[in-house]
Amino acid sequence: MSTYTQILYQIVFGTKNKEITLTKDNRSKLFEYILGILLNNKCHVYCINGVEDHIHIVCQLHPSVGLAWLVKDIKLATSAFIKEKKLFKNFMGWQVGYGAFTYSITAKGKLIEYVNNQEEHHKRITYREEYIGLLNEHGVVYDEKYLF
Repeated sequence: MSTYTQILYQIVFGTKNKEITLTKDNRSKLFEYILGILLNNKCHVYCINGVEDHIHIVCQLHPSVGLAWLVKDIKLATSAFIKEKKLFKNFMGWQVGYGAFTYSITAKGKLIEYVNNQEEHHKRITYREEYIGLLNEHGVVYDEKYLF
């Protein structure tokens, strides 16, 4: 029998210390690089977007790919890519940890719209507020002192 899965993820992680470093002019290069990593790992990617201090990825992982391993790969590879290409002047790395939230496939359209509208969304809400909102929405128990 073959393996079949349908797990839609929103993966979220930010810059170290929530530093405002991911300038708009080079974000698309970062997102393209992340897309390549995901495709090389046989993931189905719906969208990648973010703002100055964090990014969101909406995708389905291939059944052979572990979530923690994939996020670690993305963070390590993009850190090296950013430094090599000098994409973001003050980039010091990524935050420790990440958030990963699952969604019903019926929520895919709204989730993609939400992620694609990050710039507009963050005119009203901070990354911290958004992240805590996601944790609460998904019933994740957390300790605030370990969030960032």
